[in-house]
Amino acid sequence: MSKKIYEMITNQIIKKLERGTIPWKMPWVNGIARNWKTQKAYRGINTMLLDGGEYATFKQIKEAGGTIKKGEKSQIVVFWKMLKVEDKETDKKKKIPMLRYYRVFKVGKQTEGIEPKQGNETFEHDPITEAEKVKENYFNAPLFSFESGGAWYKPFSDHINVPPKEDFPNVNEYYSTLFHEMVHSTGHKDRLNRKEITDLKTHRSRSYSKEELVAELGASMLCGVTGIDNETIDNSASYIDSWLQALKNDKTLIVSASQKAQKASDHILGNEFE
Repeated sequence: MSKKIYEMITNQIIKKLERGTIPWKMPWVNGIARNWKTQKAYRGINTMLLDGGEYATFKQIKEAGGTIKKGEKSQIVVFWKMLKVEDKETDKKKKIPMLRYYRVFKVGKQTEGIEPKQGNETFEHDPITEAEKVKENYFNAPLFSFESGGAWYKPFSDHINVPPKEDFPNVNEYYSTLFHEMVHSTGHKDRLNRKEITDLKTHRSRSYSKEELVAELGASMLCGVTGIDNETIDNSASYIDSWLQALKNDKTLIVSASQKAQKASDHILGNEFE
């Protein structure tokens, strides 16, 4: 039964990718890094550079009547800016991307005189029994923590963190996020020993992008097994699309990634031990 569900989930995602999807996934609310002035969430690599919270430049803080606490150091935010330059061969204007950065401070923690604009919003959810069982029955599981601000798996410490249920407007997305990190953890050297997890040289590379496909496909499969796939499939397809763009939109990678995702899902469910 699981294999059939896995295939159905994979085919569903492929169809959605072919129709086009939105670019990113971050379904929790508290602790997201965002621009203090515009209240827009940071995206891409900036989500890895910054802890959760609201950030502003020195100029923005000064204009708002605030100051930087003594001894506080700025953090870097990067963005791409399109510049118009003249093509010497054609004498026509063309646009080229240029990577820029600016320095920001965490409002409230590193500043005085101004405070974050958003307070923490929480949501009440009942646990989903079948999804809880998947976590509880994960044999030789990693360490779990549930702190706001980010979802990640650290291979060296074999440690998963996801924001708590209360940070998710949709409880199904909480379990999808949890399953995503659990699938990553199956790559640990003491489990399935996937090189994308065990070899640091692959981190942030094409191989690591493939690992993200494995993790999200595996999460979708586990959601399907627990009966919550209809609530999460659109967001999963959106997230997968963002990584496929980094891999030159090669949708054939879904097929190979799905095989690793099936193996990871079976490991978590204990199917390989039956």
